[in-house]
Order: sequence, then structure tokens, then C-alpha cells
Amino acid sequence: MDVPQRFSNLPEYAFPRLRRLLDSHSPGGEVIHMTIGEPRHAFPSWITDVIAQEVAGFGKYPANDGTAAMLSAIAGWIAGRYGISIDPETRIIALNGTREGLFNACLALCPEEKGGQVPTVLIPNPFYQVYAVGALAAAAQPRFVPATAETGFLPDYASLPADVLNQTSIAYICSPSNPQGAVAGREYWTRLIELAETYDFRIFADECYAEVYRGDPPPGAAQVAAEIGADPERVLIFHSLSKRSNLPGLRSGFAAGGPETIGELRKLRAYAGAPLPPPLQSAAAAVWADETHVSESRALYQEKYEIADSIFADTKGYVGPEAGFFLWLPVDDGEAAALKLWRETGVRTLPGAYLSRDVDGDNPGAGYLRVAMVAEKEEMSRGLTRLRDCLYG
Repeated sequence: MDVPQRFSNLPEYAFPRLRRLLDSHSPGGEVIHMTIGEPRHAFPSWITDVIAQEVAGFGKYPANDGTAAMLSAIAGWIAGRYGISIDPETRIIALNGTREGLFNACLALCPEEKGGQVPTVLIPNPFYQVYAVGALAAAAQPRFVPATAETGFLPDYASLPADVLNQTSIAYICSPSNPQGAVAGREYWTRLIELAETYDFRIFADECYAEVYRGDPPPGAAQVAAEIGADPERVLIFHSLSKRSNLPGLRSGFAAGGPETIGELRKLRAYAGAPLPPPLQSAAAAVWADETHVSESRALYQEKYEIADSIFADTKGYVGPEAGFFLWLPVDDGEAAALKLWRETGVRTLPGAYLSRDVDGDNPGAGYLRVAMVAEKEEMSRGLTRLRDCLYG
């Protein structure tokens, strides 16, 4: 039986590559894991009480698109966070984590052709690997656009040739960005939305790190779209409780956009979705409605920013993140640096090239390490100090 070839050029996922690079070597000290962005701050302690109170719901099929209570809680959070009012019944769909949505949205919304040709999907480089897989699954042509120091670590889609933009159906953008921690400001969002209006494509705004930041809250794509009066079908935003509330295992996320867009997502999800069990939807509704735990977690990350800034104060090329919980540290060669660090100190980090794609012989992540600041402050400080002394000393 023939196997579809559309995934044949997909690179191996980052973490199997990392295991192959490091695991045949012994660590050079106490192992400190700084690779995976799995939050370790405390999630709300009362969440177990909500689940226990609703445990009978495990005997029922879940609401596929989200319960009314959870969708209303999400709409309330959007109104409080971004100052925009949207109808929870027609403009929000619950997700089993945003990975599902970021993938399925491409299947549901990418046309078979645009202008008689294969559509293009714009992807920042480095990028979350699901973007590329979604594009390939939709039989579209991924176009990897560098997000480097020269572009403020955000992709400069406006610099692309008109013929590429004319073929574009979807543009993925992550803000705050993973891995660099850059924030798309109002001016950036305005330019991108206007570009999408001009060339008729949708923006998929991955905003999962929006609640982890230093100073002012990052503006959102839907927020700016509403401010400038753009078509609500133009922008689809994605959020989750994984980073906001330190609940990656709860798998509560959502997408919000125009009624037509959400309608198409709901059609696909009726067949390809994996809805949360009712007790977990009840828990998620309560968590989306609470801000106290979010502020407490954010304060801990802000302390971690200060620790990192202090440790790398004299390191050439160091740029502290505006948001998110990753450091994007410059090195001569990411793979060599990660291996040296592991063998000499036991600190485990991720080569930036594993999050990027080679384009015309250039990989914009090759000269970086991604370092997750999710451990407790003391452990994180030890790890960063060892890293500095090993690679920059």
C-alpha cells in the first residue's frame, strides 16, 4: 500500500533528536532539566475540589464544543483581558489543548487552492512544529520566514514578494514568541492585519504565553483587530491553561474568531475532536474565571527574569525575553554547546536548530540554545550559573 509522501520532508521532532545527541554521554554533574517548557509552578489547589464535586460527569459524554459554563467563562476572560465582547455561542470553540486547534484549524480552513495554485502557509522560523505539520496535512506549501534579531525575533511577512502573499491562505504567528520571548506590539499586529486584508489570508495567532510577561500585558491579535475595525473572520486566536495556569495536563484551550471560522472548526471537530470530560470542563471554567493564581505565577516568572538578567549581565549578545519562560541564548553552535554543557555540567538544554528549518542553507536557530526557566528559582539559578561558566566563562 502506498504511503502519502506529504510528510516525507518533515524533520524529526526536537526531543528524540536531543536524546540521540545527549543520551549516549554521561552527565557531568547533577542533572538539571531545562529543555521542555512544562510549567512547574503550583496550579490552583482548589481545582481538585471542583473535579470531585463534578465527578458524576465522567458518566456522560462531553459537550463537543464546550459547555455553556466554560464558554461563558472564556468569553468573560477575553473581555477582562482584551476589552472585547464576543458571543461565546458562536465565536469560541473549546479545545483539548491548543495543539489540537493549531493543527485542525489548518485542515478546516486552508482551501484546496488559491488562484488556481497550491496555497501557501506562512510560518515563522524558528517555530512550533505543529504549524508545519498542519500545513502539510492540508496539502499546502509551508513558507518558513526568518524571525531573527534583525527582525525583532518576529517574522517580517510584509517583506515577502507580492506573488507569495497572493498565494498565502494562512499566516501563523506566535506572540509572545516561542522560543525568543518577543512580543508583537499594536503596530506589528496592525500591519499584519492590514496585510491579511490586502492579500486575503487568515491569521492564526498562537497566544499561549500571553499571561507570562515582564511589564505591560502583551496586546492580542483579536484586540487590535477590533480596535481597527477589521473583519472578525480575519483573525483566529488560540489560548490555553497550560502556561497561564500551570495546568498542561488539564488540556483546556480554546480558539476564538468570527462565526464563520468557528463554524468550520466545529464541523471538523464533530468528527476529529477529543473533548474534555465534563468534570474537567467544570474545573476549566472555574480556572478561567480566576486571576489570583495567574498573578502569583507571573510574579514568580518576573523574579526569574531578574535572576537571568543578573547572571548573564556581562554576556555578549544576551537579550532577556520580553515574555514567556524561555531564554534564547547565543552560542557559536547550538548542538556543540548543548553537548558540551551536558557532558561537563549535567545541564540539559535544547539546540535552537531543532526548532528551526534550513532555508537556502541557513538555519536561524543554529547559533542559539533554548533554555526553559520552569524549575524552582534556586535550581534554575544553579543551572544558569553552570551554563554561563561553561559556555561563556
